[in-house]
Amino acid sequence: MTPGKRGALARLAAATVAAASIAVTAATQAAEAFPSKPIRMLVGFAAGGANDLVARAVATRLSTRLGRTVVVENRPGAGGNVATEVVARAAPDGYTLLLGSVSSIAMGPALYRSVPYDPIKDFAPVTQAVTVPTLLAAHPSLPARSLADFVALARRSPGKIDVACPGFGSIAHLAGELLKRTAGVDFVLVPYKGGAPALADVMGGQVGAIMSVISTPAPHVQSGKLAGLAVTGRKRASILPGVPTVAEAGFPGYQADGWLGFLFPHGTPADIVARMQREINTVMALAEVHAQLESVGMTIDTTDTPEEFQAIVRADVAKWKKVVQDARIELK
Repeated sequence: MTPGKRGALARLAAATVAAASIAVTAATQAAEAFPSKPIRMLVGFAAGGANDLVARAVATRLSTRLGRTVVVENRPGAGGNVATEVVARAAPDGYTLLLGSVSSIAMGPALYRSVPYDPIKDFAPVTQAVTVPTLLAAHPSLPARSLADFVALARRSPGKIDVACPGFGSIAHLAGELLKRTAGVDFVLVPYKGGAPALADVMGGQVGAIMSVISTPAPHVQSGKLAGLAVTGRKRASILPGVPTVAEAGFPGYQADGWLGFLFPHGTPADIVARMQREINTVMALAEVHAQLESVGMTIDTTDTPEEFQAIVRADVAKWKKVVQDARIELK
């Protein structure tokens, strides 16, 4: 190689290194300056529900910590899929944040024939925020005061026990399908248009049991009007500490946590993702946030790193896809 060519290659290499250094410096400066304008926090459900409660509890305190307004934007529709698509298509600059749920991120892609986003490729998970267990509870007319009683009854009378649940394809519905397969029993899940009508029929004795987000039937378990048989999460719920998990009640490995967590669009700079993870976790650790959210049956359950939340997302996408396929459930 001639001296001239060697010199040209050296200059090219130096220019490449310089360009890379400039890019890294610019990215670092952008992350340090973040945020320089308001942040949108999208919620896939209407104002007043559990998702909205978490979003507003976090947004108010996050605004103070960041020195910029965090605006909660409710975009209900298609089980959270509308808001999820908006964030998937947003610019990856840290100014559009999704409060996602296991329903929209892990279940929606399995339930619907097609969704306009990829739950793995289109998002940069930040942190899980809370877990929300489902509760299996029985009316006194059903001779079951424990999960063991319920399973034994279902084995003696396959397909004869009706269990109300709030919504076809809901976390409670799919948690019930997973329980049927885990315990090797057959009972009939009866989807209602929400938790309130499902609970009403159980309280009236028209249906023997209910599987629902814990906040709906919990007051009636606390008053003794329903028997709490098991919660579906990996740990007991703080509002019903005497009710065991399904795993504790004889089915190790069973877990069907509902969760809510924060995600950015894929491609959001890692420094911004890491900073937002730290800030949100700091907010979630506040005593008043614990008190507010745990009083309605949620458990503060943040992840230590974005990578840990990513692993939860990947595992749940695979798990619920199999449950949906095995149960032959599809939403059009």
